[in-house]
Formats: sequence, structure tokens, C-alpha cells
Amino acid sequence: MKSLKWPSPAKLNLFLHITGQRPDGYHELQTVFQFINLYDFIDFEILESGIIKRSTNNSGIVEADDLVIKAAYKFKEESQTKLGVDISLLKNIPIGGGLGGGSSNAATTLVALNQLWQTDLSTEELANIGLSIGADVPFFIYGHAAWAEGVGDKLTKIELDEHFYLVVYPGCNISTRTVFESADLTRNTLPITIRDFFNGNSGNDCEEFIRNHYNEVAEALDWLNEYSPSKLTGTGGCLFAQFRDEKIANNVKDKLPMKWKGYVVKGINTSPLLEKLIYEKNH
Repeated sequence: MKSLKWPSPAKLNLFLHITGQRPDGYHELQTVFQFINLYDFIDFEILESGIIKRSTNNSGIVEADDLVIKAAYKFKEESQTKLGVDISLLKNIPIGGGLGGGSSNAATTLVALNQLWQTDLSTEELANIGLSIGADVPFFIYGHAAWAEGVGDKLTKIELDEHFYLVVYPGCNISTRTVFESADLTRNTLPITIRDFFNGNSGNDCEEFIRNHYNEVAEALDWLNEYSPSKLTGTGGCLFAQFRDEKIANNVKDKLPMKWKGYVVKGINTSPLLEKLIYEKNH
């Protein structure tokens, strides 16, 4: 049985504060996640043989490091199913850009296999499995814009305006681990409230470090600031700016230096993964 075109959306961190570091090395965060309509797509073919494999992939990531494959193996272990799967991934989200593509791919894999393998795990159980793969995987599983705390796993549903954004990818792949292991990263920002965020009292604690160590990102931030206040998403290296409408965002994108990639996107509060899941349950 084949099931095609499961969406795997990107996200923006509309802000990112690091409020502390735990004894186990993980960082305490505050952030807001919102989906954007930039998607990877994943096809699944269920195999009676029990084998898990990857047929096609245009991400350049070796299979052993692919979060899609790790998620499938982890889910097979947890669900104790005898079935397998052949997975094909169409990658559109830049890798290492802070848009959450790998975590989103893992989440889509868990949600899809739970349906296709008919294992009937709850959303909470899927989120717990996802958390063992990556801190923001649960957000993609729950599928709604969220205020996030803890390591990014304590989620509160939030309703946001669905603005248009220009997302710029300077071609710089930044490792989250490298950023969080840095000695000169701000780790003591005072916690804020959701009201503070809506009043504009927030920023990205990783931006200063990234500016100091990744010239391409610094240059792109300065360029985009000429048109609208620019922000880093997550730990980079993508950045974004909000625009009043799609036409203005596209006009700025047309001026983008050739060495960078640009995406005009819309913020969305509900993941298309939830719509796909409902469709699959009813067909």
C-alpha cells in the first residue's frame, strides 16, 4: 500500500530567549513557533517484510543520519509492529537554516506511520517518542502554533496573525549544537510573558553569536533590515522579515542578491499535516 504527499511544514521561531542551562547541558528556552507554507513532502509504501528503507531522498543526508529513518525505527520499536516501510522524501526546506525541516520530517513520519501501520498510539505518546528524537518534534506532531518553554517541549497553543514573510537563506548551514555549546552565548535572559511577546518585548539570543561567527548571515540581516526589521529564526542560518502583503514581499525578494535564496511565505497556525491525517482516516 502506498500513501503519497504527506506534508512536512517548516516553522519560524518568532523569537528565541535562552533563560538558563540545565545540569544535563540542555538549555531552558522561551520561544513562539509558527508554521509557514514551505513544505517537504514524504511518500510511504508499507512493506509486509518488516524492512525500513529509504528509496529516494534529495537532501544530501546519509541514511544513517536521516531523522526520517531514525523516527521510523524508533516508532517500529515502540509500537512493536511487524510491518516495514519504504520512504521517499522530497526536500524543499533548507537544511541547517533554523526552519525545523528535519524535526518536521520526523514528526510527519511518526504521524503517518501511526495511521498507516494502524498502531493507534495517542498524540501524547507520539509526542513522547518525538521528544527522544528532537526537542521541537512534539510541536510538529501537535500541529498548532505554540508558545514553547522548557527545551521547547512545553507547549501552549497560541493564536497568531498569519502574516506574509520573506525568508532569506544565505546558504550557511549552522549546527544547533555548535551554537548551544558556545561559551559566549547569552544564557541568562529573564523570562517574559505571552503578553510581553505580543507587546514586542522579545528578540533572539542567538543573533549576536551568529552575527559574530557567520558573516554571510550578518550581511543578509543587514540587507533585509533596509526593507523591514529582520530576525533570525531559531539558531539560524535563515532569517525573515514581516511584510504587509505578499506583493511587497515579492518585490523585495526580486531585489535579493543572486548568492542568496528567498522564499515568500505565509505564517499559518494549523499544520497541513493534521488535514492530511483526517483525509487519510476518511479514505
